[in-house]
Amino acid sequence: MRKYVPKDDVQKKAYYTDRFWVAPQVAKSPVETDAVFAADLEAIKAKCEVLDAYIQVDQLVVLINPNDNFTVAQILKEECGYNQLSECSAIDWLAKQKQFEVFYQFLSMSKRKRMRVKCFIDKEQAVESLNPLYRSADWAEREMYDMFGVKVNNHPYMKRILMPDDWVGHPLLKTYPLQGDEAASWYEVDRIYGKEARDIIGPENRESAVVDRYDTERFGRLGHEVARGSEFDENQPVTPLAYQEEGGVFIVKKFQEDGAVTITDRKR
Repeated sequence: MRKYVPKDDVQKKAYYTDRFWVAPQVAKSPVETDAVFAADLEAIKAKCEVLDAYIQVDQLVVLINPNDNFTVAQILKEECGYNQLSECSAIDWLAKQKQFEVFYQFLSMSKRKRMRVKCFIDKEQAVESLNPLYRSADWAEREMYDMFGVKVNNHPYMKRILMPDDWVGHPLLKTYPLQGDEAASWYEVDRIYGKEARDIIGPENRESAVVDRYDTERFGRLGHEVARGSEFDENQPVTPLAYQEEGGVFIVKKFQEDGAVTITDRKR
């Protein structure tokens, strides 16, 4: 866990600049090249303003005003036959244009067509919940709030879904530290032992590539069961790691630690 530093200007001098990399756009085609998509687009235009529309990777992409998201979804479900909302989430464009991109991925099983509806909102702006139309929006909208902080109006249960209720920050924001911040480094310690135990236990290491057999409290000493907080003895035998029951599993090769290879090149 690196020492905490203020993150107000983290987007100007990020430690990992690749988090701001934007993939090149693939080719776009006019909507008129597909009769089905053209008819769907006209149905939307009859009731809502369309800011942009094109076909990309064999699906229709429609850019709308954020206040029209529920109306457009209702049109797609009731008039155009898009009976499934397969995904909805957000993209953090705060560094580039001070906005979030909120997108909805629709599927029409009868037409075998996919459509992406998207809109841009300001940081504190909310969108309307699509849960009354598509039940699949329930958890997806909660995850969007949990990970990005995008609020959804009229959601039946708008609270975090992955992180604890008292977690600080939203982990998929591009300004969120890749290894957690000062709140994350003390979260488990504070919850289990209290802040008075910080000097005894020390901060957590949230580096995903690190597995410590001999952490402060010996919680998860891999390969050897020990009592919590027991002293480390260098003369204790090292037990090889094995992750399957005796005899292994049919077809699956049993893992042996001495035959494992550690990959150090993360770009591999």
